[in-house]
Amino acid sequence: MTFAELKALDETYVMHTYGRFPVDIDHGQGATLYSLSGRKYIDFTSGIGVNSLGYGNPKWMAAITEQIGKLGHISNLFYNQPSISAGEKLLKVSGMDKVFFTNSGTEAIEGALKIAKRYHYNKLHETMGDGCDGCEEKEVDMTGEIIAMNHSFHGRSIGALSVTGNAHYRTPFNPLLPGVRFANFNDLDSVKAQITDKTCAIIMETIQGEGGIYPATEEFLKGVRALCDEHDLLLILDEIQCGMGRSGEMFAWQKYGVKPDVMTVAKALGNGVPIGAFLACGKAATAMVPGDHGTTYGGNPLVTAAADAVLDIFEKRHIADHVKEVGAYLYEKLEGLKDKYDVVKDHRGVGLIQGLEFTVPVGPIVSKALLEQKLVLISAGANIIRFVPPLIIEKSDVDEMVKRLEVVIKEM
Repeated sequence: MTFAELKALDETYVMHTYGRFPVDIDHGQGATLYSLSGRKYIDFTSGIGVNSLGYGNPKWMAAITEQIGKLGHISNLFYNQPSISAGEKLLKVSGMDKVFFTNSGTEAIEGALKIAKRYHYNKLHETMGDGCDGCEEKEVDMTGEIIAMNHSFHGRSIGALSVTGNAHYRTPFNPLLPGVRFANFNDLDSVKAQITDKTCAIIMETIQGEGGIYPATEEFLKGVRALCDEHDLLLILDEIQCGMGRSGEMFAWQKYGVKPDVMTVAKALGNGVPIGAFLACGKAATAMVPGDHGTTYGGNPLVTAAADAVLDIFEKRHIADHVKEVGAYLYEKLEGLKDKYDVVKDHRGVGLIQGLEFTVPVGPIVSKALLEQKLVLISAGANIIRFVPPLIIEKSDVDEMVKRLEVVIKEM
């Protein structure tokens, strides 16, 4: 099939919600992608932070192949070994107490919000002292408000959009969920100003991704943790993009020594299969009861076998340590571009989640890099190129990426 035929079929049958590049991808190996016609691309997006082990990892592929030969799906009415094994390993590396597997990061956010709402609900009932019936008869306001961050991104479902601090995504779908207040990221006074007696949780990305690659400052994150402890609120950290080794720690919050009550993960957890999870500890881990939440496909044997293999490979290959080393090298090289070219305004990030901010829109740069230099990049907002490559890249891949990107920058 030619690219033109493929494009025509896509436009005929697939709902048009993506602005696709005029490129097809057929297969991959390592950090290299190949089109149907055999064109080779160096990948510095990893499927938007998903393909943590790159493409064609033999141990990961073997785990999926073995599992699909036995059982792909059952239901959560039964026990299955892969989900238990993956859950045990995920809890071990995170230090959390309980895990719920979902089909995506957005679903993980929905679950995290429900834990916060349920926790608030439980607290009010304990205060009333007479259970649900008493609360309902007295028409107590059970609204649990959530504080989210401006310029954040948590997904595109109604619940996730409600805590996403970007009008571009929110406005066409208003009205969204009530009871959400927005504060400024890395501004503790702004967060304090939003706390009321109805507040039940504060949600944020440890490193803002779509908002422009902004890591939380240590002072801010520790300050928010202290506010949550003081007011008996849940701290929800969204690690969907920045977690699973991408920051150089298994989870970005571990660098700060600030543990959340609830954490969301996805993307790199499955290396390409549809899986996410929300994890909870302490008081948050017991907030929900049987019947409060469920999923048909979440935690099925196939995807959890994939996640189980990812966690094994991460440990055996010391992926987080590798990210620290290569991430430092990437940081050095991107700093070099910032110092060399006036069009590069700023550089920030850590590990293998970094961003270059330009003085001009980066859309043309990303397109030209792809079409002329066979370099796959992605933006984070209008003026920022986001670098989220497979976590297995080497310094030589960084050198090649910088070489190709610099060709494009010089031609601007």
